[in-house]
Amino acid sequence: MSDKHPILPAAAPAATEFGFHLQARDGAARTGEIRMPRGIIRTPAFMPVGTAATVKGMYPDQVRALGADVVLGNTYHLMLRPGAERIAGLGGLHRFMNWPHPILTDSGGFQVMSLANLRKLTEEGVAFRSHIDGSKHMLSPERSVEIQNLLGSDIVMQLDECVSLPCEDAVAEKAMRLSLRWAQRCKDAFGHHPGRALFGIVQGGAVPHLRVESARELAAMDLKGYAVGGLAVGEPQEIMLAMIETVEPHLPVEKPRYLMGVGTPDDIVEAVRRGIDMFDCVMPTRAGRHGQIFTRFGRMNLKNAKHADDPRPVDEGSSCPAANGWSRAYLHHLVKAEEMLGKMLLTWINLAYYQELMAGLRAAISEGRLEDFVAQTKEGWARGDIPAAP
Repeated sequence: MSDKHPILPAAAPAATEFGFHLQARDGAARTGEIRMPRGIIRTPAFMPVGTAATVKGMYPDQVRALGADVVLGNTYHLMLRPGAERIAGLGGLHRFMNWPHPILTDSGGFQVMSLANLRKLTEEGVAFRSHIDGSKHMLSPERSVEIQNLLGSDIVMQLDECVSLPCEDAVAEKAMRLSLRWAQRCKDAFGHHPGRALFGIVQGGAVPHLRVESARELAAMDLKGYAVGGLAVGEPQEIMLAMIETVEPHLPVEKPRYLMGVGTPDDIVEAVRRGIDMFDCVMPTRAGRHGQIFTRFGRMNLKNAKHADDPRPVDEGSSCPAANGWSRAYLHHLVKAEEMLGKMLLTWINLAYYQELMAGLRAAISEGRLEDFVAQTKEGWARGDIPAAP
């Protein structure tokens, strides 16, 4: 991971095209831009999760001001409420949620497997009952693509079967092969949209040869991008990283790589070192709603009584107003009182830190100093918070 490979920026494409342009490498890590009609996604990129057409606790302009170039929407939740056809009738998801920038939508498959009631998986797709009202639905590869098209997604994900880890090799293989067949059906259903993209999803559990086969078969489909799915589902970090290292050599260099549902700041840093370009996770928003924050000093729990009389901000060196504008004592009070403002401010702090981390990674890769940046970042986490004055 020590070789430096500077790459000259390519000329910007026509506004109607989707393209990925590498700008620099540092070892396996890459920095670049995904360009499409609604804007540029700077990579490595973290996508805040807007499950139900909202990043919980945040205004869209706040999310954008933090440095987010793209947000994630959830096909499963949006198809159930308010409905894809309704959103399409109201002008599409971008207008509906007042986010004119790129949106990636997941396929809904993971949520069907984890949330839906009485689900039945067949070659055709997944029949299930809504966890909201018990209504019956069928999510096939074609329907998943149709829903994402109705939403107006810029990056569409294939429908796949995601298994929990650990699992038997035979279970992982069956899900991987079904996901490959569904990928082809998604590609056929998606058709040709120059300004938008369909991404495939590599599956195969924790079995290296299955992961390699999945990556090679998907690469042969010549999709616009590739995700690594079925990780961060309970397995240790070392297994996740081993699977990334197994898959990475078999993914096209010129296509973006997306690690789905990941993760902690350390997970992201280590995955970037191994060549991943895109991430999403509910962790920063969910943790913020439960009193937890991520900072350059590591993770903090604002519920702890030690913060009750601390007049210092979370991080006076942060550019985030929530991190430098209110005392820890006040944030602790809001958390303990379960005030809505506390959830909002802590979410703001977390998303700001994640975007600051991504900006730091991009700069370090561009300047050929990634390993130094990683070492300094991890040293800060390990050192922990600066003690209050006696």
